[in-house]
Amino acid sequence: MSEFADNNEILFEIVDQAIAVVTLNRPRVRNAINGALTQKLDAAVKRVEQDPSIRVAILTSSNDRVFCAGADLSEIAAGRADTLSTEDGGFAGFAHHFRTKPWIAAVRGSALAGGCELSLACDMIVASDNAQFGLPEVKRGLFAGAGGVYRLARALPRHIALELIATGDPLSADRAYALGLVNRVVPLDQVLEAACALGAAIAANAPLSVRESLAVGRLAADLAEKDLFVLSQQASERVFASNDAKEGPRAFLEKRAARWSGT
Repeated sequence: MSEFADNNEILFEIVDQAIAVVTLNRPRVRNAINGALTQKLDAAVKRVEQDPSIRVAILTSSNDRVFCAGADLSEIAAGRADTLSTEDGGFAGFAHHFRTKPWIAAVRGSALAGGCELSLACDMIVASDNAQFGLPEVKRGLFAGAGGVYRLARALPRHIALELIATGDPLSADRAYALGLVNRVVPLDQVLEAACALGAAIAANAPLSVRESLAVGRLAADLAEKDLFVLSQQASERVFASNDAKEGPRAFLEKRAARWSGT
């Protein structure tokens, strides 16, 4: 994907009928976030949410050396910092967007600063073996304000996360995998393929079950056990009342693939 031109800041493609591949496409400036990309990424998230045929989304990059360099400093220098966020999505139109469907970050090369924050905003990460993750803002007297400092601390052991936050030093793909930050580490030319394979494994499941299960799982670090139990009971009631809850056991007994309706 590194051959894409800079004439469209976001590329949107449907693969395997149910997986949306959303590509950051400003390769000549390391996919730095500008106002146009922000608006289009916000729109892409909404398209994924609104299209019932899409079950999984992948966020990737058209630059095979850099996932995303973070904010475009030329935009900030020109007084357009406010264009790098949207009301619904926050930074890049993505970092704090409401999403019910799973998102996978397919990271090739470095994901530093805002690029790291975008990958942390996803539910899963597939990384190239040369990938790096980090929040170097402290090296420039800045602050990782798009969720990076607390999402990194939730995803990694506390002392490791605090070291990375305070030093601004990067974390290699292999160590990120060993520490549980990354789901898969593969060669550079296999990242999107591996992300699509992970997406296909998710898309094969009942979409309502996936969404309801993710909704509770995402809150596991935020809520008390008793609150999570209540949310789980409510989600369970919605799932077991669905048509797919009848289709799944029926398909199992009939030894065939389930035909999910998402209802």
